[in-house]
Amino acid sequence: MKTSRRDFLKYSAVLGTGVLLRPFNSYEIAGKSGKFLDRIGVCTGISNNGIIAAAGYSYVEEAVRSFLIPTEDDTAFQAKLALLKDSKLPVEACNNFIAGNLKSVGPAAVHDDILKFMETAFRRAEMAGIKTIVFGSGGSRSIPEGFSKDEARQQFISLCKKMAPIAGKYNVVVSLEPLNSGECNFINSVAEGGEIVKIVNHKNFRLLADLYHMLKDNESPDNIVKYGDLLYHVHIAEKNGRTAPGVNKEDFTPFFKALKQAGYKGRMSVECSWKNLGEQAAPALQEIRRQLATIG
Repeated sequence: MKTSRRDFLKYSAVLGTGVLLRPFNSYEIAGKSGKFLDRIGVCTGISNNGIIAAAGYSYVEEAVRSFLIPTEDDTAFQAKLALLKDSKLPVEACNNFIAGNLKSVGPAAVHDDILKFMETAFRRAEMAGIKTIVFGSGGSRSIPEGFSKDEARQQFISLCKKMAPIAGKYNVVVSLEPLNSGECNFINSVAEGGEIVKIVNHKNFRLLADLYHMLKDNESPDNIVKYGDLLYHVHIAEKNGRTAPGVNKEDFTPFFKALKQAGYKGRMSVECSWKNLGEQAAPALQEIRRQLATIG
């Protein structure tokens, strides 16, 4: 891939950290080999990269606010970039996006502040080689009591239509994450999220299916098939206690079958409550692989 002068200047700015970063094409969706669920990662800090690399995972999913630190200056971020030099795994995704005090909807919505925050996050994500940023952020997008859901939905769509081109500017894909109704009162299903993604209609604004949230709200795997062409990212954890795959013997095969039927070729991150990451990481991946092997 050729590097433009603009890219050269941009990436030269971080050479002082000792990290040589190259521009990338974020539309090379995670499974570059084209294999089904070939790349499985873990939502954790980059400091745990050695543990999850040894367990057989492919990447780290970090946190926007602790890794990309959009509220801090570029000097502070360079220290984060330096961590990539010795990491055994790339950071390919980030979650924990917008803080709850930055409201996406309602009378206190602050879209200008959010757009400023996210532009810094997207710019740094590109520098770090991060392909997708997960837009869950239940605190930010929860609809205040008494506020019109229709108006909130229009506010949110308006924000996302402004967000998507900024993400495109930095070759990052935003993955909209539906959250279960116990955590958030807005966008609680793959179906609801998919309809919003269709309205936003931008290649840098796509959909996430979180199997934990789907299980919590008894959402049918059929919605994965229905909205499969919009999916860019997947999260997984067991329903009871949000435990690691295998702890409670949760059966994910209906969801895996749906993902396969949908032709999904992206990543899947384990986002769970670990009791002991070092002891549980490898068995969790083995359980995922075991269940995948049963669906053919």
